[in-house]
Amino acid sequence: MSMKVLRQVVESGSFVAAAERLNLSTAMISKHVKHLERNLGARLLNRSSRHLSLTEAGKIYYEQCREMLDNLEMVEAAVRRSAVVARGVLKITAPVWFANPLFTKALAEYRFRYPDVLLDLNLNDRMVNLVEEGFDLALRVTHDQPRSSLLTRRICPIKFMLVGSPDYLRRNGHPKTPNELSKHAAISYYYSQFADEMFFDGPNGRQTVKLAVSIRSNNTIMEYQATLASMGLAVLPEWLVEDDLTSHRLEVVKLDYTLLTASLYAVYTSRQYLSPKIRTFVDFLAEYFSGVA
Repeated sequence: MSMKVLRQVVESGSFVAAAERLNLSTAMISKHVKHLERNLGARLLNRSSRHLSLTEAGKIYYEQCREMLDNLEMVEAAVRRSAVVARGVLKITAPVWFANPLFTKALAEYRFRYPDVLLDLNLNDRMVNLVEEGFDLALRVTHDQPRSSLLTRRICPIKFMLVGSPDYLRRNGHPKTPNELSKHAAISYYYSQFADEMFFDGPNGRQTVKLAVSIRSNNTIMEYQATLASMGLAVLPEWLVEDDLTSHRLEVVKLDYTLLTASLYAVYTSRQYLSPKIRTFVDFLAEYFSGVA
């Protein structure tokens, strides 16, 4: 504040004029100037009852103050604009399998609407700490609402399917009941609820099946590729396999029981002063996937 006062005194030509423009008393204007001179250990102004001028030290300090205050005003204006307009880098963490055509089309549509936002996606299946690792937003898929001190918003349901390749099913047969799955090779995913067991809901309630795991990975794409290579059956998201189901590279294993339903959640740090880039992205996803049943 004292730098602003000095600048106004110099540019308006007097303490009285500066006081009027800053809506301060003349005594307060004088106090700010004396505060600067005391801290700097140098006289900044030559002043008399009729005349005011900068000392040599005052000229140096005034020029630096003016440049700093001009830069500060530019920064403040940019921050105010960013508070109302979606722009800047949006750092997102999401599961590896989000590298699929459906989600990529959604990203393209968002960028069309908000071209000033740069999408920085880190696809990783582990649970990322948003605050410690500097992410704005996490997209998480879970059967239950994420247990977190952060804010969450449900976007849409995500359908998971038990699938296998035609070659594997031709060689090993199509299981008809959950119990028959224990005789089949399973492709397991570390971070899933289905790592070593599968849970089904059906006419007789929930049923748990112990799996005969043939390969285990911490990467969904590896699990997907192993399924295509006929190494066993896997539970995979529809978003990842829908093209393979259409082209018959994979088939759905149909049972009387259904797998537990999962949902996509957006997770972010704070609702207060939520930046437009986060707010618009979360709102957009909720709108874009609103028709997903």
